[in-house]
Amino acid sequence: MLCTALGIVLGVMVSLYALFELHYFLRMCLCVVSARYLKKRMHILDTGTVVGLCLTNDIDTLLYHMNNARYLREIDFARVDFYERTSPYRTIRSKGGSVVQGATTIRYRRFIRPFTRFTISSRIVYWDNQSIFMEHRFLGGTDGFIHCIALCRQRVMQCSVEDVMATLLKSGISLQSATKKLPATTTSSTEYLEKVETGTGGGVDTASLAKPDLPPEVAKWLEWNDISSASLRSEC
Repeated sequence: MLCTALGIVLGVMVSLYALFELHYFLRMCLCVVSARYLKKRMHILDTGTVVGLCLTNDIDTLLYHMNNARYLREIDFARVDFYERTSPYRTIRSKGGSVVQGATTIRYRRFIRPFTRFTISSRIVYWDNQSIFMEHRFLGGTDGFIHCIALCRQRVMQCSVEDVMATLLKSGISLQSATKKLPATTTSSTEYLEKVETGTGGGVDTASLAKPDLPPEVAKWLEWNDISSASLRSEC
């Protein structure tokens, strides 16, 4: 009886691995649980970090560095961690919208060797009314060298990105004020938020709540995307 049960369980596991990349889904679930319940909330314009390790199932056929495709998958896990700790996905869904990956550009500078630890730093560098632009950096575990850098465009549909970010920035004010003592002249957190929004809050870094300027590399990348889109439309 026990052997039969073990055989069934083993058969189910083998079938799941044959039909799905099971460890990918398991790791994604682990990332969500860790970010949601074990890590601190972050302001939407903070930089999030996750630590990774290049294992034998990450290397390519040359056997001495990480497969190029693995970088993009590691970015998936880093982005999920960032989204869970800053709440953009939940905010987008609450406004009836959805989000998809619209574009990615990646630049490799130095390979990552097997069994080497690395850190992925993730941050929002810009947004417009339709998209959120994120930068991801792969940093060496010992020297902090930037091994790889990627720009990702998250396309938001059925709602305004400006509206979403305004909500998240206001939540950022609440998050900052929650960690600081209210000024003596303030009688409630609501009054304090009003003072922060008018620039008289004192104690909250209002500069950190401002929309970033458009980085020049993102501007050029957007130009390339527009040229590519126009070229593809002309072929249809």
